[in-house]
Amino acid sequence: MRDVLGTLEGWWSEGRSAALATVVGTFRSAPRQPGASMLVGPTGEAVGSVSGGCVEGAVYELGSDVLRGEDPTLQRYGVSDDDAFAVGLTCGGILDVFVEQVDRETYPQLGEIAAAVREHRPVATATIVSGPGVGRRLVVWPDRTEGSLGSPRLDDAVRDDTRGLLAAGRTTLVTYGTDGERRGEGLGVFVESFAPPPRLIVFGAIDFAAAVARMGTFLGMRVTVCDARPVFATSSRFPEAHEVIVEWPHRYLAAEAEAGRVDGRTALAVLTHDPKFDVPLLEVALRLPEIGYIGAMGSRRTHHDRLERLREAGVTDAELGRMSSPIGLDLGARTPEETAVSIAAEMIAHQWGGDGTPLSDRQGPIHGDSNVEPGIQASELATGAR
Repeated sequence: MRDVLGTLEGWWSEGRSAALATVVGTFRSAPRQPGASMLVGPTGEAVGSVSGGCVEGAVYELGSDVLRGEDPTLQRYGVSDDDAFAVGLTCGGILDVFVEQVDRETYPQLGEIAAAVREHRPVATATIVSGPGVGRRLVVWPDRTEGSLGSPRLDDAVRDDTRGLLAAGRTTLVTYGTDGERRGEGLGVFVESFAPPPRLIVFGAIDFAAAVARMGTFLGMRVTVCDARPVFATSSRFPEAHEVIVEWPHRYLAAEAEAGRVDGRTALAVLTHDPKFDVPLLEVALRLPEIGYIGAMGSRRTHHDRLERLREAGVTDAELGRMSSPIGLDLGARTPEETAVSIAAEMIAHQWGGDGTPLSDRQGPIHGDSNVEPGIQASELATGAR
């Protein structure tokens, strides 16, 4: 819903109704991920996309039916057949799409949710999309909830699981028993997490840093540039960064970690390739288990010198193994912009388990986890299986 939230909130605030279609599950090579949304507006407008064009016409019709009074519905769209006009996905994937009406009566919390998203405050929604009580919703903040899925036991189970998914920034379909049994079946609850954007902290106010900051912003990350030298660390040099900090890098990172502002979705790009900055910073970074990606720029000689200095500082080989150095994938990059693409590519591969192999050289599904059934059982969350 994040991609259409501004438009939806506008209609909602005016007291008008819209149909919201949301991808809640995918199989194989589906073109959009859970959470992708499309709107059918109060005067017939179509906003957003659930499949990149394959099934939007059919979803539009469902949305129109819901606006005319039909109940919320879950619809599956699969592989298209030999009929060129069949409703299906030519990519060979399968989408589950949930369509519901949104207005002040059916979704009274929407205004608060939109405000939280704008202010980068975490919030999640848990909506029953299959089984008894389709359309019921629980809105979950870190410290409170609003709404109900039908029973206190179900609310308690979903609340706890949703907070865990929100902390990880995950959006997925979770299966429960009808009264919240974590090993049960019969109830599909779609949890959509609106976690704050992942962070990219760029250390070193050099020309490459400006390109990396632009790339991070393009990817939807909240970008910070940090350097101890005030003459270089200026907002005018990094206009696309969300903030520019003048501080010794290791002190800044330690303070951010202490304040709880780095997590498993945080990426660090260490671009200074100067040991007086790099070594103290990496000594802190490599000992913070919650950081998702740590990359350091430099030549092979710089890399080996850096490793020796870090080992002398007591950093273990296991901790050093968390560092990507020299930073980036081998794209043959030369310019700062090309290097930024190389770094971003490695960050994406690290996040999703890719290996940088050209897709033309691969066999089978494009997406590495595409053979996994969408959604998970609540028991997996409760036992930490995922």
